Amino acid sequence: MTQARSQAKRRSDAEPAAGADAKSAGTVQRTLKKYPNRRLYDTKTSSYITLADVKQMVLDGSDFVVRDAKSNEDLTRSILLQIILEEETGGVPMFSTNMLAQIIRFYGHTMQGLMGSYLEKNLQAFIDMQNRFAEQSGGLVGGKGFSPESWAQFMNLQAPMMQGLMSNYLDQSKNLFVQMQEQMQKQAENMFPFVPPGPKR
Repeated sequence: MTQARSQAKRRSDAEPAAGADAKSAGTVQRTLKKYPNRRLYDTKTSSYITLADVKQMVLDGSDFVVRDAKSNEDLTRSILLQIILEEETGGVPMFSTNMLAQIIRFYGHTMQGLMGSYLEKNLQAFIDMQNRFAEQSGGLVGGKGFSPESWAQFMNLQAPMMQGLMSNYLDQSKNLFVQMQEQMQKQAENMFPFVPPGPKR
């Protein structure tokens, strides 16, 4: 009897752990493998996918990583950049030529790390603003929120406007950053003026 109780207790102790493992397994990062033939392989569905499928995963908010099939190198950023390049060359581009040139000039600059952080924070601020706009818009139709279909249609109609707004917002943020950088340099020059060495004694 004691042995049976002991076995039952071990089973009951193991059940929550198994449930926890199943829960964590549901949030496991999705892995995509990139082969030398440039094809992408989804290890979750055991099938080849296209760049358009990866874009849809981004839109769906899926957590994934792209790795080289041979070296296991993380290629996620390069794949995302490919998606951005396709979007920029087709449809309505988000970045102006001048803005891209300004961004390129920051590579190798002492302020490169700060520039990336600055743009990321501003982008997050813009997303927060967009989310607030969406929440407020939900109460405009008879006190009820938009249905998924009507909201999708509304956003499709507003896409060009939103892209233009995004481009202007980033351009303004970039200009503010450049002005801030110039002010910091002037302040540094005022605080630490160059004093020529005096005559040797």
